[in-house]
Amino acid sequence: MMEQALGFIESAAPVAALRQSTWLYPLVNAGHILGVALLVGGIVPLDLRLLGAWRGYPVAPFLRVLRLTSACGLGLAVACGLLLFATAAADYAGSFLFLSKMAVVVGGVVNALVMGRALTRQAIWNLPLGASMPVTIRLGALVSLCAWVTALVLGRLLGYF
Repeated sequence: MMEQALGFIESAAPVAALRQSTWLYPLVNAGHILGVALLVGGIVPLDLRLLGAWRGYPVAPFLRVLRLTSACGLGLAVACGLLLFATAAADYAGSFLFLSKMAVVVGGVVNALVMGRALTRQAIWNLPLGASMPVTIRLGALVSLCAWVTALVLGRLLGYF
């Protein structure tokens, strides 16, 4: 049943056109890379700030700008990633690296949602400069940093195995 669904996805006319296109597939791949760059490029400095880096800067500007940047990057990476997945759905669905990457991405998104709620509940917006973040916030930032770097590495390994 699953194999039939994956075969159907791969054989759909738009997916076949994407797979055979000289220009479209590389553009979708570049879109995925841009999305990942925005996601990780926003998450890393935000997580580092929450872990204690740049204590001379207030947290609020980091949160406002980098959460939006990361969310837009995630949206672009997912949209382009779904198109890339469709071109070889059966292969990806059977790949331990791909399944691991997807599990880590889901974990990263869940962590981001939990962190978003925790950040709005905590009184970190008005912490004095130089103050440490609560332990739960630092732990969530560490989990985030590890999750997104792991997803990045797993994604790169997919191209080689």
